[in-house]
This record gives sequence, C-alpha cells and structure tokens, in this order.
Amino acid sequence: MSSIEWKEKAYDDAYSETLASLERKRAEDPGFSADDARGVLKHLYIQDGNDWVGRGELQDISIRATIDAYERFIAEWESGRAR
Repeated sequence: MSSIEWKEKAYDDAYSETLASLERKRAEDPGFSADDARGVLKHLYIQDGNDWVGRGELQDISIRATIDAYERFIAEWESGRAR
C-alpha cells in the first residue's frame, strides 16, 4: 500500500463509520437532534485545533474525516436530504 493509499483508506473508513453511526443514532434515538450533532461538532473543532502535543498523521486524518462526516450529516438533515 502506497503512502497515499493508507491515508485515503484511513479517511474513508473514519468518514463512513462516523456517518453510519450518526445515521443509526438518529434512527434509534428520538431525542437526538441536529443541535446535539452541532454540539459534538463544536467540540471536534476545538479538538482539531488543540494539536499542541502532535497527534500524528493518522489522528489528524481521523479527526478531519469525523468533522467532514458531521458537517455533511448536519447539512443533509437540515436541508431535508437526510437518509
């Protein structure tokens, strides 16, 4: 696996797992709201910016993918395009 392939796979895995988890949570928990997801996203932004100890490339990729999945999930939910 090339140095780019493992990064793409790590991103894709984290992104799809996060999105599936959010969709499952929405389907199974009637109390879960877009505001709840936005609250988590707010903390993910903070975590992303708090890299003062050097997380490493894999953790950076994972956090970026998780943030991207949350942003997509919230945007689709609010636009009525959610699955």
